[in-house]
Amino acid sequence: MSNPTHLKYTKSHEWVRPEDDGTVTIGITHHAQELLGDMVFVELPQIGRKLAQKEECAVVESVKAAADVYAPIGGEVTTNNSDLESEPEKINQDAYSAWLFKLKPDSASDLDELLDATSYENLLENEEH
Repeated sequence: MSNPTHLKYTKSHEWVRPEDDGTVTIGITHHAQELLGDMVFVELPQIGRKLAQKEECAVVESVKAAADVYAPIGGEVTTNNSDLESEPEKINQDAYSAWLFKLKPDSASDLDELLDATSYENLLENEEH
């Protein structure tokens, strides 16, 4: 599966979508959910929580393993996708629509440090070798 080009990515396999209102929406990539397998549990960050860039802020758990989710940029959690707490399998069905949480960035320029789709795909190719 190709990665959507309108998103930004992290080396730890989160995707980031800038929104018109200045917030960003964050989830895990198709590659990440594929490695983990069938999702059985999601722990989301509390609304109002202040996150530092690269801080552990959520957990996704599959039948195989649990994985930490890291804040791609610093900011404050404005909402989370509580539907995933009862339906974590939505991440497996479509990782790019099953977002985890939204963040109000401390600095919009932090987005510039993230990977574009081509750079992320190159990262994945290098991991496979």
